[in-house]
Amino acid sequence: MAEHTSSSITIEAAPADVMGVIADFARYPDWTGEVKEAEVVKVDDQGRAEQVRLVMDAGAIKDDQTLAYTWISDHEVSWTLVKSQMLRSLDGTYLLKPTGPRTTEVTYRLTVDVKIPMLGMIKRKAEKVIIDRALAGLKKRVESISSSDGSSGSSSGE
Repeated sequence: MAEHTSSSITIEAAPADVMGVIADFARYPDWTGEVKEAEVVKVDDQGRAEQVRLVMDAGAIKDDQTLAYTWISDHEVSWTLVKSQMLRSLDGTYLLKPTGPRTTEVTYRLTVDVKIPMLGMIKRKAEKVIIDRALAGLKKRVESISSSDGSSGSSSGE
């Protein structure tokens, strides 16, 4: 079984606000950096994205991939690779845990297997960079939305 990489961050917003940003795929190019295009290909009976096509550009690595999403609960979503040019597999999860009235700990787990040979240590380092950049972008996006709608208090400067 492949090893996963995970990291967590605290965001000053309720879990529903965080999950709202995670589920808004059309806005991913605004805050993720690597995602240049995002298109919901298929939705479930509740209107949530079931399959999403993402055009990625992370410098040396460019990819056109389709991911299948599973909405496990209001606090957890996972995804798996349907197709990709560069990847053999990709499995990820966002897990949200309320830590206060308006704070949420977000844990991002990721397992990636690329089609090109790559040392495990280098692959895990790349996963860590992807996760840390995604969490930082998510935090910035959620907190900017929360503060602009007047529902957030002060920022912790984390």
